Order: sequence, then C-alpha cells, then structure tokens
Amino acid sequence: MQATPKANRLHIGIFGKRNAGKSSLINTLVNQDISIVSPTAGTTTDTVEKTMEFLPLGPVVFIDTAGIDDNGSLGEKRVEKTKKVMDRIDIAIIVCDSNGWDEYEKNLYKEFEERNIPVLSVINKEDIKTISKEKFEEIESYVKTPLKTSIKQSREIVYRIKQQLIDACPDEFITPPSILGDLVNSKDTVILVIPVDKEAPKGRIILPQVQVLRDLLDNRCKVFVTQETELKETLSELKTKPKLVITDSQAFAKVTEDVPQDIELTSFSILFARMKGDLKEFYESAKKIDKLNDNDKVLICESCSHHQIEDDIARVKIPALLKKKTGKKLEFIYHSGHDFPQNLTEYALLIHCGACMTNRKEILSRIMKCKKANLPITNYGITIAYCLGILERAIKPFKV
Repeated sequence: MQATPKANRLHIGIFGKRNAGKSSLINTLVNQDISIVSPTAGTTTDTVEKTMEFLPLGPVVFIDTAGIDDNGSLGEKRVEKTKKVMDRIDIAIIVCDSNGWDEYEKNLYKEFEERNIPVLSVINKEDIKTISKEKFEEIESYVKTPLKTSIKQSREIVYRIKQQLIDACPDEFITPPSILGDLVNSKDTVILVIPVDKEAPKGRIILPQVQVLRDLLDNRCKVFVTQETELKETLSELKTKPKLVITDSQAFAKVTEDVPQDIELTSFSILFARMKGDLKEFYESAKKIDKLNDNDKVLICESCSHHQIEDDIARVKIPALLKKKTGKKLEFIYHSGHDFPQNLTEYALLIHCGACMTNRKEILSRIMKCKKANLPITNYGITIAYCLGILERAIKPFKV
C-alpha cells in the first residue's frame, strides 16, 4: 500500500451539503477519525484526504469535501475548493439525509454526469429519521440502488459501498495498463538514460524513471541504465541492438546525436504524456509553438511543488528553448499542484509537466478545459523535442 504512488490510486470523492454526514461516512470507511464530526454545519472547512488499502479494490484515496451549500465569503472559497476536487476523482459519492436531494445534489449529479464520473448515493442518519418513499424514489431516478445507512450500521455500509465501488470502478484500476506493454516484447533490450545532474534527487532516481524501470522488468525486458555521458560507450559494448532508448527529456540533444537512427528513441515525459493524458492532442498542440507572437502568455503547470534550482527545467530551460525557437518575447506564468486558473482565454499555450504526481483524471479534466477555451496544451518532453527538431523521431514508437 505504501509503495503505490498517490497518482496511481483510485480517487473517491465524498460530496454533499453541510451536516449531511460526509465526515461520519469517511471516518467509517477508513475506520479512523480523520475528519471532525460535529452537529454544527460547516465543520469541514477544507478537503481531507486519506490514502489506504481498501480491499478488494486495493490502494485508494478518499477525499472528504466541504459542504456544497456553504455560504458567505469564506464559504464560497470552500465551495470552490470542493469543485476543484471534481477534476481528479474517479468515483463520486453524494451524501444526503432524510431531506433527500434538492438543487445542490442534482447539480452535483449533473456535473459528474457531464464528466463521465460514476456516482453512488448514500442516505445518512437513518437512525434519526427515515427518508420518505417519494424522496427515495426521486434519488433512485438518478442513481441506481441508493444506500440507506447510519453510524450504527458501520460494518454493513462498508461492505455494501465496497460492492458498489467495485461495480463502478473504471477498468484501468481493475487491470492497470502497462506503460510499455504494447511497445516491447519479452527479452527485448532497452536502455534508460538517467542524467545525474542538479535536478536529480540525492541517493535515488525520480518516480517516472522508477515506474518505467519496474514496468520493463514486469515485461521481462533486459534493461540497462546509464547516464548520457556514457551512452555511446554503452551502445558500443552491447552485443544486441536495443529495441528502444528512453531518456530524460533534458538530455534529448546529446542522446539523439549518439543513438543511431535505426534505434527507436523517446523520453520518460513523452511516455507519461501518453499514459496520463492525450498524446495526439499534445503532439498537435506542440505545432502551435511556431504561431506564438510577441507578448503571448505561456502557462506552465507543474504537478508538484519543488525547490527551484539554478537550471530549473520549467523556469529556465523550457523558456530558453521557446524563445530561441520562436524568436519572440514571451511571458511565462506558473501554476503548481492542484492549482489551475479558471480563466484560460488569456494564454496562448499551456505546457504541462509529465504529471507523475497527478492522476490521469485530473490531466484529462485539464485537457477538457483547454479544449473548451481553445487553448493548445502540450507537455515538457514534447515541447523540448519540438524545439530541438526531433519530435517526429521521439513519437515514432507510438505511431501517432
């Protein structure tokens, strides 16, 4: 459970009005008091997350949210945070009490339906007051098999919710896709180029590199790991020509020079662009780089917050490549983590990181928002490859 990255877990969001019993439900599901429970409406003022092993589903993230009916200036901000959670959940649970659903719950359901997010419904506090037949049937017209429960039925409700979560679970969580399973075969030789530079964490390699290495081993490949400075020597010493070379995007220039044209080449970032997002959309959007004009704003989004270094890829390397490629004076705006601007119309291009710390649902939500705003969206590795003039070679293995 601890070894599963948060970004690869099933994200389950719990939504509803204030004092509907959302926090009681999440505490019951995780068997811990992670959310404060009080009869006072609006006790949960921020999102609360809990990662756990929820058998038989496996590793999940439960997210408790503030009441969707919160009011006042602070309440509006809490509601905005609740709405942002929608961008990254895979399954939604709408909680209500005997009052049933009104416009708040119905609007929630409509939003989830538009996003193609499966919805479960829990009617809480049945030990206090039972929901009427008419109100229950109204909920039933939206959600199949609403669950009635109370804190006195904790063991039963966990079992019943597990059954419904299994039925609603997206296929990729039942059988997680392989990162490279369709690109390599058993016994293939693959070289990973991992620079040990200022951005490399001391004593370890970064998450995308770890996941790709593990995936190749799962596919029974022979994997060689080297730095870009030793790549040429590594290639000359191999008796078998490698099927594929995968490099850190920042080493693309040198690696491209050293890898013969008859060996396929790509980057970790491009692999994750395919796994977490929409590779074709990112590829087509990269072509818009040549159409950038002076004073255009370029939005750069990073999945995680990190200490900026002297030669930072997002704040130094990519801006330098874009300016050299376009010859334009560009303005760069940065957003990190789950922070994402509401107004996208002011930007000419969005460049996203590899998204190793973000789940696929959130990236797809961002792509959807960009399409609505007619904003081209690409990612770090594809941008670097395009600016270096090697993008066609870098995406050739994927037959885009």
